[in-house]
Amino acid sequence: MALEFDALFSELFEREFPRLFRYLDRLSGEPDLAADLAQEAFVRLNDRGEMPDHPPLWLITVALNLFRNVKTTRSRRRRLFTATQVDATLADPSPDPAENVQAEETRAQVRRAIDRLDDRDRQLLLLRAEGYSYRDMASVLGLNENSVGTLLARAKRAFREAYGEDVHAS
Repeated sequence: MALEFDALFSELFEREFPRLFRYLDRLSGEPDLAADLAQEAFVRLNDRGEMPDHPPLWLITVALNLFRNVKTTRSRRRRLFTATQVDATLADPSPDPAENVQAEETRAQVRRAIDRLDDRDRQLLLLRAEGYSYRDMASVLGLNENSVGTLLARAKRAFREAYGEDVHAS
């Protein structure tokens, strides 16, 4: 039984880790955090010792919960630190001067637009970008599957508006 779980786990890891990582990276904007959260979700599955009914959905649900915990912890820390301490502690590293300036600006505009969306819209768009089905998105986010299409259309419209505002403000 343990050998069967190990084989299933290895196969699942190879198939789902890249997709889970990409989703978390886009959600957080932090590749290191995304890698840590994706790995932790798999560690928890391994500790569980048995496969859930729908392993990819179980993994994304666990990873989202871990991400929410990180956001809550960071929010508490920000309230405790002065603004200067927060900036020094959580600041992004300086960009590589060799990177293409236009591509970097576009990425920054997309990130700002995504950050302005509410959590549900952001999660819907990023789950869809990773190829999750409406059923999967509904399950992970606790939505009615029949409403996902409408909510996704609204999320796309909200993103376009947020992105357009950013482009015109630049």
